[in-house]
Amino acid sequence: MESAVSTSTQVPDEFDRNVPRICGVCGDKATGFHFNAMTCEGCKGFFRRSMKRKASFTCPFNGSCTITKDNRRHCQACRLKRCLDIGMMKEFILTDEEVQRKKELIQRRKDEEAQREAQKPRLSEEQRSIIDSLVDAHHKTYDDSYSDFSRFRPPVREGPVTRSASRAASLHSLSDASSDSFSHSPESGDRKMNLSSLLMMYQEQGLSSSPDSKEDEGTGLSMLPHLADLVSYSIQKVIGFAKMIPGFRELTAEDQIALLKSSAIEVIMLRSNQSFSLEDMSWSCGGPEFKYCVNDVTKAGHTLELLEPLVKFQVGLKKLNLHEEEHVLLMAICLLSPDRPGVQDHERVEALQDRISEVLQAYIRAHHPVGVCSTLK
Repeated sequence: MESAVSTSTQVPDEFDRNVPRICGVCGDKATGFHFNAMTCEGCKGFFRRSMKRKASFTCPFNGSCTITKDNRRHCQACRLKRCLDIGMMKEFILTDEEVQRKKELIQRRKDEEAQREAQKPRLSEEQRSIIDSLVDAHHKTYDDSYSDFSRFRPPVREGPVTRSASRAASLHSLSDASSDSFSHSPESGDRKMNLSSLLMMYQEQGLSSSPDSKEDEGTGLSMLPHLADLVSYSIQKVIGFAKMIPGFRELTAEDQIALLKSSAIEVIMLRSNQSFSLEDMSWSCGGPEFKYCVNDVTKAGHTLELLEPLVKFQVGLKKLNLHEEEHVLLMAICLLSPDRPGVQDHERVEALQDRISEVLQAYIRAHHPVGVCSTLK
């Protein structure tokens, strides 16, 4: 019985893989280079057996039989002669001991690979179920076509250029910043983003403006009505996402509201990274009229003291190249923060957050054991 161990030589560099492989002995479909020639498995085995037995064949005809796939068994002498004519060499045949050693080496490598595969970190069924439910929640509450943006009050980019707007271009240099740029300077403590105040600004000022209002004409707040609509819409989607986080709806209504009030804008910042581009430092949300740059945000009344850390965050997060699964897990972790103002059942919220955090850690270990793990520490 023929050995299953391959004794093929390496394919020459000039071999064209696009050309059909034909056995040089009988014309059958070849499986590779065997004993220095392109042959089929049948002729490979025939040559090996003949050389090992030192067989001597005699042609019953005139010694010039044409060998084909159908008649190759009829004349062994001419078949062996053809093997030698195309360059098959007995020196390439392994001894029984060499074949056995090669078998053992192949088996040892298979065993080592199986052991490595068995030791590879894997997600449990429960962890996979949590990830699937969060990804599904994200898909149901995030429209990557941004079709709803056309229903907002239209973006107005005209108007006087504010001091913040004139300096906004300096933020484009952040795209070349390293991850170290996230570390805040000593004075950054005085410039902390008050995201609750931002939310209040949108809700109380932006949403109270009517589409026909003339108040914004000649001011630096021309984009506020549009961005107010965008934020209001995004908050509704975050609420929908939160309701589908495993365990969230089991919290008290008071704690659900407290978590959403404090984390909604932060989750929106995480979500917006999906549309953020490092190339031009903008958020592309569909058509060209819904492509937002830093200038647009300054026209909603925000200063660079607020925008600079936001853009730095977007740049750093984008550079992580997170999987969608990691992205939605981060959003859930952000939302389930037990130290939010107004949260009553800290232990229960913390337990939910710890559960999601463990899933994220397990996912990272399973999918990129080096790199992102150290980055997220």
